[in-house]
Amino acid sequence: MSLPKEPRQKMINLMYLVLTALLALNVSNEILNAFRTLSSSIDKSNISIDQKNKDVYAAIKANEAAPGQQEKVRPYREKADLVVQAADNMVNYLNDWKKRIVMEAGGYSKEDPQFPDRMDNIDATTLLLVERKGGDSLKKKIEDLRVFLLSQVSTADQESINPVMPLKLENPKKNDHNPTGDWSIGNFEHMPAIAAMALFSKYQNDVRASEALIITRLGEEAHLRDIKFDTIAAVAVPKQSYALEGDKIEASILLAAFNKAQKPTIVGMSGGGSTKPAVNGVIPWETIAKGTGMQTVQGRIELNTAEQGLITRPFKFEYMVGTTGASMQLDKMNVFYIGVDNPVTVAAAGYSVEDVSLGIPGATITGDKGHYLIRVEKPGTVDVNINAHTKEGPIKKVGGMSVRVLRIPDPVAKLGGKTGGSMSASTFRVQVAPGAVLENFIFDAKYVITHFSVSVLPKGKDIQGPFEVTNAAGCRFSQNPNIDKMMQLCRPGDRVFIDEIKAIGPDKQTRVLPGISLLLN
Repeated sequence: MSLPKEPRQKMINLMYLVLTALLALNVSNEILNAFRTLSSSIDKSNISIDQKNKDVYAAIKANEAAPGQQEKVRPYREKADLVVQAADNMVNYLNDWKKRIVMEAGGYSKEDPQFPDRMDNIDATTLLLVERKGGDSLKKKIEDLRVFLLSQVSTADQESINPVMPLKLENPKKNDHNPTGDWSIGNFEHMPAIAAMALFSKYQNDVRASEALIITRLGEEAHLRDIKFDTIAAVAVPKQSYALEGDKIEASILLAAFNKAQKPTIVGMSGGGSTKPAVNGVIPWETIAKGTGMQTVQGRIELNTAEQGLITRPFKFEYMVGTTGASMQLDKMNVFYIGVDNPVTVAAAGYSVEDVSLGIPGATITGDKGHYLIRVEKPGTVDVNINAHTKEGPIKKVGGMSVRVLRIPDPVAKLGGKTGGSMSASTFRVQVAPGAVLENFIFDAKYVITHFSVSVLPKGKDIQGPFEVTNAAGCRFSQNPNIDKMMQLCRPGDRVFIDEIKAIGPDKQTRVLPGISLLLN
């Protein structure tokens, strides 16, 4: 620009030039620092991607070493070898370019040895990559690597991977400064050294990400993450479902669609017997029949796979053990109780469990295959007939027995777990209702209290009550406001009497229970 002759105007223009230069310098420093941060961030990302690639590559080699997998996996592992080597070579090649640019720009910074001392140097990249044609060599190597990586997977995979592969170069648009659209000029001419380092780190990132795409696909092609069989289901197959006592029982326990190279194991097995080591994916099991009736064997079969770790599936099977005659085993007690389901197990020698049935006059029978639930209504004794279908067709009696029928015992009335004695006044005030508890009884039978009365003898005063509650669906203190109010006024030294307690159980018979007497403290 031309300078005016007037001194004052000359001074103003010079100050403007200085201010403009200072502003440009500040912007330049911010941009250079941004490139340094970007380069460092990409380098850290490259380390993470490289580690993941090593894990996938190691998994391919481990898959090859698994029993029965060597011939199938080897071709994919060999391709993975080439991919990893080519990617490593390219990363090292790009690292060499970084060093050459830094040295040409004046060397590394003493304060931060990872970066050039003169981050704003624009001559190094122009000289090395444009004037000396280094950019042309770089471009060809990147393009060749892209073609090579794609060639390692199937044609179908190439079509899906090609559009998303990060390692890809685009020629710059033509302009007055770059009329031919030269790639080296468009990317490196007058580029600051620190910006070139960030760009080369980006190329390294593209290489590692593209490497990840290819070796992951190679692993998938070798079924790296596929289970070696289509359906996983535990199957237990006994060789016989019915046997006499003393007979040998055999069964095969296996995973359906199994792999002969795998060795499943049995854990948590119940029902007796012993297993042997797996042969061709099948675990032999055997036992000696004992006891009578239906026997159950169950547990878990486990398979440790390289694909999905430990796979566990439950199994269960049953077999019937009979004797030389018909028998019935009462699973709970040697009596039938009124109002509850009484389970029994039935077997008859020489007959399939499907052919055996029960006949009990006046009782309701449900169930099949040797397991039945008996419901009786009147106390006394019932005659149980064990019947079976003969091979000829008709049903005949093959055994029987007499069984006593009893009512369920009376429950015990309790309040807060107590049948009497002492209770704190604060505890009593939060009670909801007395309960009817059936103690030491093998069946799960529930009783509902349908009536009770409550009286309170306050310390030094006259007795209050009795106040009654009646409800067929179950009684609570809150159902009588007088009881609720009286409870809130109770204090230590008062006596509480809960009497006329009635309860009804599964047999629909009303039981009168002993009362509860409490001294509050």
